[in-house]
Amino acid sequence: MPDSQQSFSNHTRYLPFYHYFVLPVLAANAFIKLWALTTEFSARTAWAATVAVAIGLIGFAARVMALTVQDRLIRLEETIRLQRVLPDDLRNVIPQLRRGQFVALRFAPDAELTDLVRRVQRGELTDSKSIKRAIQTWRPDELRA
Repeated sequence: MPDSQQSFSNHTRYLPFYHYFVLPVLAANAFIKLWALTTEFSARTAWAATVAVAIGLIGFAARVMALTVQDRLIRLEETIRLQRVLPDDLRNVIPQLRRGQFVALRFAPDAELTDLVRRVQRGELTDSKSIKRAIQTWRPDELRA
């Protein structure tokens, strides 16, 4: 989304080749092999179904691992930014923030961070969606996996 007006409503990232081709093909392959296993059970169909499920799980695991690494990097970047931007009395909150809260706060500009973190600390904003909805001026993040 170069030069886009990223917002809460359009910030979700889809990789068309992955989400609309690879995953459906892997899921269909696993379904077909599992169906074949129930209709014509043999060692060959059992092995084919096992391999199809394993390949599907590899596709899923690859995405989960990429997102986990991305979330760790976001946590590191946002920790550094929060240490720089937050007043002294709020810096002790940084280690208490959960992964989803770090991920959501990355969309907030520096000027809104202090208020948002205070609201998180008070329990007003508990999950990533509530934090993202509270952001007034969206800070786009185009470099996502």
